[in-house]
Amino acid sequence: MSMLSRLESNSVDLAFADPPFNLGKEYASKINDDLASHEYVAWCEDWLLQMIRALKPGGTLMLWNLPKWNLLLGAFLAKHLTFRNWISVDIKYSLPISGRLYPSHYSLLYFVKGDRPAIFHPDRTPISCCRHCGGELKDYGGYKNKMNPKGVNLSDVWTDIPPVRHSKYKKRAANALSLKLMDRIISMCTNEGSLVLDPFGGSGTTFVAAELTGRRWIGSELECSDIKARFADLGSDASHMRSIYKDKNVLFTAADINRRNKLGRPLSNSYRIEQSAIDDCDCDSGGTS
Repeated sequence: MSMLSRLESNSVDLAFADPPFNLGKEYASKINDDLASHEYVAWCEDWLLQMIRALKPGGTLMLWNLPKWNLLLGAFLAKHLTFRNWISVDIKYSLPISGRLYPSHYSLLYFVKGDRPAIFHPDRTPISCCRHCGGELKDYGGYKNKMNPKGVNLSDVWTDIPPVRHSKYKKRAANALSLKLMDRIISMCTNEGSLVLDPFGGSGTTFVAAELTGRRWIGSELECSDIKARFADLGSDASHMRSIYKDKNVLFTAADINRRNKLGRPLSNSYRIEQSAIDDCDCDSGGTS
């Protein structure tokens, strides 16, 4: 709150928050993560008001939380900002709970300050394909030649964000955000040179994504050793980011094209495939027939 209160009003292009979820987790900072529901919501409203104040007109606020909390916090934000989307990110985040549906998504709320966003250029995503045969999971029939070669329009249900489990990309014990998630948010809502705010820095994924894509960033964390260690060597994050960029804004990933070619089932030449996607393939046929 001290950091947020010092921010200049109307100065931030993207404000993103991934706060503690009030699940009774033990944090190194010894904060109380087991508040009464009304206390937790009131605490969130305090820092959300500061983030709203710091946003530029047309700026974006994104809030990552459990649906339980975003239901209440979304109603609060709607009093101050314009609602754009409730984005469901398909990641299983707990064990099944007896007597309830299996919780399998996080909520990402998307609000803007004013009537419309000043910056909005969402990624396009590849056609979803079978990981065994490479075949399209949706039949586009006679519309193949009408598909944008840069990929499919981004929807408000994201099923392609992997949980961060591999030790190579996991920068703290738990709950590290996916670099792919933060790159998608930052790419959609900012330009190079834009200012990104994240007051709950965690393992520093927001800051890394901003740094690697030429954005300015500001944030805070109560215990910063993980972030400092990560920024001391961004080599693995930069490599990971390059792999992310190979598979966005393309109609088919190179892996899917290769898989089909190796199985003797190359793509229909009705698709308009960009040369960059073909160049990434380790095959002679060019990925079309």
